[in-house]
Amino acid sequence: MTAINGHRGARNLWPENSLPGFRNALQLGCDAIEFDVHLTDAGELVVIHDPLLDRTTDSTGPVRALTPETRRRTLLKDSDTGVPTLGEVLEVLAPVHGLGLHVEIKLDAAGQPYPGIAARVADALIAHGLERRAHLTSFDVGTLRDCAEVAPSIARLVSADADWVARQGGLETFLGTVGHLVDIVALRHDYLDAEWRAITALWPKERLCAWTVNDADRIRHFLDLGIGHLTSDRPDLALRLRSTEPA
Repeated sequence: MTAINGHRGARNLWPENSLPGFRNALQLGCDAIEFDVHLTDAGELVVIHDPLLDRTTDSTGPVRALTPETRRRTLLKDSDTGVPTLGEVLEVLAPVHGLGLHVEIKLDAAGQPYPGIAARVADALIAHGLERRAHLTSFDVGTLRDCAEVAPSIARLVSADADWVARQGGLETFLGTVGHLVDIVALRHDYLDAEWRAITALWPKERLCAWTVNDADRIRHFLDLGIGHLTSDRPDLALRLRSTEPA
């Protein structure tokens, strides 16, 4: 059965990467929750997608410049909630037995890895007893290598789209590079659909993830294909459609 992952909680329903959004997404019955982590210069692991504050908050500038004080004063747009720390998010998600976590380790505004972030994120997951329920994820192969080195017991997932695969030398080269590093390959839905036969000739569909699939017809399509994982901004819709699939 296809696992349904709530993207940034459920970003089309509630503010993305927010504590209220995560709490609400849990009530939907998602199989996993996906979210993003940056590291500030003050040493906090914070859950937010972009390396800049501008799109999703009432502030501007790089996420890494946040101090604990400015973070607490920064609100997500159209909400009265702030940018959460990784610890706060894990406190919400950890008690839900069986829930998976797709924890994406982000790059900074210059496209560079944050020094030591892989070990910091892994340590937080282990401290909350989540190492067996989590996937450490990234587009960046170097980051995934760091994850494998510092936390070999935590599963890993690589994300990519058509342009990213091309920059890695093409599909076969890309999968050859990441194959020993990851358990799941997550591909943008349009690229995955267009190259389904070529991809599934090289990688089992049970270990593929389609992102980000929000339209009912496209969700049904991937469910019918029997893909292993599907990430959606509308996990409520995806879960409802999965429940109507033949056993």
